[in-house]
Amino acid sequence: MSTGDLFGSLVDDQLAIGRPLAARMRPQTLDEIVGQPALTGPGGILRQALSTGRIPSLILYGPPGCGKTTLARIVAGSTSATFEELSAVSAGLADVRGVLGRARDRLTSGTRTVLFLDEIHRFNKAQQDALLPSVEEGLVTLIGATTENPYYEVNAALVSRARVLSLEPVSAAEMDTLLDRAVAHPDGLCGRVELDADARAAIVARSGGDVRFALNLLEEAAAPGGRIDVERVRQAGGGRAVVYDREGDRHYDTISAFIKAMRGSDPDAAIYYLAVMLQGGEDPKYIARRIVIAASEDVGNADPMALSVATAAAAGVQFVGMPEARIILAQATVYMALAPKSNASYGAINSALAHVERHGAHRPPLALRDSSRANAVNLGNGQGYEYPHDAPDGVLGGSLLPTELSGERFYLPADRGVEAKLAARLADIRSQLDAGV
Repeated sequence: MSTGDLFGSLVDDQLAIGRPLAARMRPQTLDEIVGQPALTGPGGILRQALSTGRIPSLILYGPPGCGKTTLARIVAGSTSATFEELSAVSAGLADVRGVLGRARDRLTSGTRTVLFLDEIHRFNKAQQDALLPSVEEGLVTLIGATTENPYYEVNAALVSRARVLSLEPVSAAEMDTLLDRAVAHPDGLCGRVELDADARAAIVARSGGDVRFALNLLEEAAAPGGRIDVERVRQAGGGRAVVYDREGDRHYDTISAFIKAMRGSDPDAAIYYLAVMLQGGEDPKYIARRIVIAASEDVGNADPMALSVATAAAAGVQFVGMPEARIILAQATVYMALAPKSNASYGAINSALAHVERHGAHRPPLALRDSSRANAVNLGNGQGYEYPHDAPDGVLGGSLLPTELSGERFYLPADRGVEAKLAARLADIRSQLDAGV
């Protein structure tokens, strides 16, 4: 063995010793993977594909730490193809062309190429387009990985040439299995530590289904050796208590659940999702804006005070700031959840907008047109207008809609809360308006 070979071997040995726990515990086969049963279990999509030896181009979509890179490497390793890996964060168009050139050279000897492109959504349109012909003609089998919805973040043409597989966060039970394996495995922490049940639960809760984070947290907590308790996990985890992103799927999924919990009159669920967002670092002003929208969209005139509560809360959040703003948001959230619900105003404006879109805007009746401008009266503007306050009950006879829309109904009140009283009054008003037609 040459001195150079010996030196290289020593470097490799040292790198192997210093590898993070998550890297040392990375599964090498489908059977070693914990989680993703729909893909890797008996009858799973990937297992079936590997059994036939025909691997299509894939886009693996899922949250961080769910196994996208691991699956890509296992898929590539199960074939005779050469595996090339790029990260869209650092790779450029020249790197892509280099891979494609090497792939074409390999084909002369019958060797195919699997290209794993991590964070594929980070490639711009030109970079993604450069892959299209090679994927389409089968020069490379593309396996892209992304934490962002590929139907929004990846070119439609590229998505159509690949099979999109959705990966889920690892469940709590599956994470327990992984932690047991890491504590006992020879490549893991075998014999070095003892993991308390409460500490285990804390790691699982903080990980949010992210295997990489869970194993890194376990390794950090295990550094002193001996018994790992909850306090050691808390110190090792720093400030992270939940998995959350302010621009990705976690953000959209959680705010969606928050809105739907208020709409569904479940204050406990609404408060929980509020806590997740606040703990994840969501902008409290953004949350306040969503509460204001819910006050009109979902509560509406079933409780007209809801909008006042929501706008007051939004002002209070800006005036007070965090952490006390959490109390203001919580009060407004509970109010919206418990308020009677009506989307009648929301439906009314959407219905009117759709009518204008389809039929255009009709001019108001002459009696309602502006008569203050010079010569407007000579045009007939304002003629026949009756002042409602002169009527005994303040209601005029006859519809005020444009003539072409006589009989149209845009506002259909709900029979709930304050709006039920408004509905009764509206029925009386409409009967008088219709009588005057």
